[in-house]
Amino acid sequence: MKPEDKSFSILLADDHVLIRHGIKNIIKKNDRFLVVGEVSNGKELLDFLDDSEVDLIILDISMPGIGGMEATGLVKSRYPSIKILILTMHKDKQYFYNAMAAGADGYLMKDDSDEELLVAIEKVLAGKNYISPFMLDDFADDVINMYRTEKKSPFQELTKREKEILQLVVKGFTSKKMAKHLNLSQRTIDHHRSNLLKKCNKKNSVDLVNYAVRHGLVSSD
Repeated sequence: MKPEDKSFSILLADDHVLIRHGIKNIIKKNDRFLVVGEVSNGKELLDFLDDSEVDLIILDISMPGIGGMEATGLVKSRYPSIKILILTMHKDKQYFYNAMAAGADGYLMKDDSDEELLVAIEKVLAGKNYISPFMLDDFADDVINMYRTEKKSPFQELTKREKEILQLVVKGFTSKKMAKHLNLSQRTIDHHRSNLLKKCNKKNSVDLVNYAVRHGLVSSD
């Protein structure tokens, strides 16, 4: 079989049904691409991958529960061969940095054209990095490689427990409520919160929440 004749399985991960429907209709224009599943959050995504093989995940950053940024890191650690194309509305450079640091293969804007989505899929499946034309003037492959190998996102430095606590901080949980929710001592919770402030270089919880949500480290849902 020639490379150009090979078919590829694609999983859509976005919490908006209409967005998934629109993406699926665009993908149908290329008969080599087959959408094999749709999920609305990171947990559903990981559950799907437990039972099914896919070549590419088209993934939104802002999803409830396990958000797209964390899901990207988890997928790449468990299934390194799966390609991930981020499809997002976020044009802030820090989102891009965090996505690439987590292991994403491409970054596409929801404002991009239908044709651009197909171009992005082709490039990522071919093993190349892809950047939306909206951001292309600012970035090149060497920048992506720099962020992957040298500059670590604060999100990549957090432990699993710290990520969990950060999500609860964003939701407004007090240390006492977190301790009960996670079955930990309040002293342990305070220790983790202190580490979060240090790693993200923030002075207080308000600054931490604003930073985490603004830079896509957690979902605000």
